[in-house]
Amino acid sequence: MNNSVTNTARLLGAGLRALLVLTLVTGVIYPLVVTGIAQAAFHDKANGSEIKSEGKVAGSSLIGQSYDLPLKKGQQTPDADLQWFQGRPANGLGSNSVNTQYKLILSGATNLSADSKVLIQQVKDAKAAVVKDNSVPGYTVKPSQVPADAVTSSGSGLDPDISPAYAELQVHRVAAMNNLSVAQVEKLVKDHTDGRTLGFIGEPRVNVLELNIALKDLLAKH
Repeated sequence: MNNSVTNTARLLGAGLRALLVLTLVTGVIYPLVVTGIAQAAFHDKANGSEIKSEGKVAGSSLIGQSYDLPLKKGQQTPDADLQWFQGRPANGLGSNSVNTQYKLILSGATNLSADSKVLIQQVKDAKAAVVKDNSVPGYTVKPSQVPADAVTSSGSGLDPDISPAYAELQVHRVAAMNNLSVAQVEKLVKDHTDGRTLGFIGEPRVNVLELNIALKDLLAKH
């Protein structure tokens, strides 16, 4: 009987010591080491890939933002603020009662199939809006010029980037709305166009938040 109690106590003691050691190693030491390496080697990314403007955090380079006008009386969906470059449509899960466009608690795609009448209509409406919004005196956008990312949302619904083609399509409108020359705005787009990762992964892209911050800085000097 005494041997049994002694053995049980010894096993419980060994298990408790193992629990404490593993908790210390995996719950304290390992996270501190990984956090330290991340802060030292990837400081910006480890802190959310923050983008700052005027000394304040304006957002993350990984999350898209909306550039809309304040809601008017009776409006359900705000109008786009055409002074700024616009990102991709943020359909995602934005139609349910919890989430709203670019303010998603959960990210995700629409899950609409390619032959969905709802999706087809969304694309048609989005293309018509892009053509209308970006056609300014002296520059008319043709439907054939509208790239796919201008009328479709990404898998997350929160894509922070647009294609160079969509950015360039918006140049004349942004220039006209801000009394800037087309050449000035084209240079902004060119300066903020990133190539393929490692030269072969993905597609060239333009981060909309970074581009609009650069536009804001240019306007402040204008």
